[in-house]
Amino acid sequence: MTGTRVLTALVLIPIVLAVVLLTPTYVVAIAVAIITVQALREYFALGEAIGHRAYRLWTIFCALLLIAQTWRVTKPFGAVLTISTHSGPATAIPPTAIAPMTAVAHYLYRIYATESLFFLFVLGITVLILFTRRPLVEALPSAGISSSGFLLVAFPFSFAVRLHGMAGQGPRLLLFALAVTWAADTTAYFIGRAMGKHPLAPHISPKKTWEGSIGGIIGSLLIAYAAKFFLPIALPHLLAMAFLGNIAGQMGDLLESAYKRSAGVKDSGSLLPGHGGVLDRIDAQILCIPVIWYYLVLVNPAVL
Repeated sequence: MTGTRVLTALVLIPIVLAVVLLTPTYVVAIAVAIITVQALREYFALGEAIGHRAYRLWTIFCALLLIAQTWRVTKPFGAVLTISTHSGPATAIPPTAIAPMTAVAHYLYRIYATESLFFLFVLGITVLILFTRRPLVEALPSAGISSSGFLLVAFPFSFAVRLHGMAGQGPRLLLFALAVTWAADTTAYFIGRAMGKHPLAPHISPKKTWEGSIGGIIGSLLIAYAAKFFLPIALPHLLAMAFLGNIAGQMGDLLESAYKRSAGVKDSGSLLPGHGGVLDRIDAQILCIPVIWYYLVLVNPAVL
């Protein structure tokens, strides 16, 4: 199993590196859309295992709209604001020079655009419940599994597009977030197998241990130290992002384990040999990436 796991990683990692570092954000958005659709299909299959049938097509459609919208609103980060005056030619102003109120307006636009899409999703669920022929006994479970898939999978994973779209360092920041989870997963796996004795959450994932969890944090912090050579961010900020991202990633991992235990299955799928399904592979990134994005936006360690 370990050999298969490593071989799959050796195939996937170069592909991910190429997409993240060598392609524009719209290509990353397409990749995120493909991954999200497959992750949602696996999530819906978990729901069906306990009798909860989702409104699959509508949820996936809204997830794709969300990713497309997320890509569209990332463009101002990498764009140059051009102001035309009566007294002379147009002047190009970099994003860092945009007035604070303009930046506030941009973030408000983001919030309301996302809010509108969530409301569209709710309207669609309403129509489906009221005007389809599904038995009414399925109304609450179907709305629940559809909404939770949209909220717990599609929405947080769309932050990968936001992170990649940040001006200048976006691709490297996304790679940093991915590496934080990869290093944590690898070190936690091997240290947990070699030294693990104290269960971390036995009612959710009996094989995870505190020793493995601490090993995963160490792995993420090592990534933060290495990142100081290719990211213009002070080491304390890198360490903070790696630590918070690791904690969020471990919570995402345990959350997905809880889904699987609820459904009575070992893996969310079998698409990736040695890793299970796509949802198994991105469970930590679903929460890690948004946490790092919010740290960059709210703490703003001189990189935006």
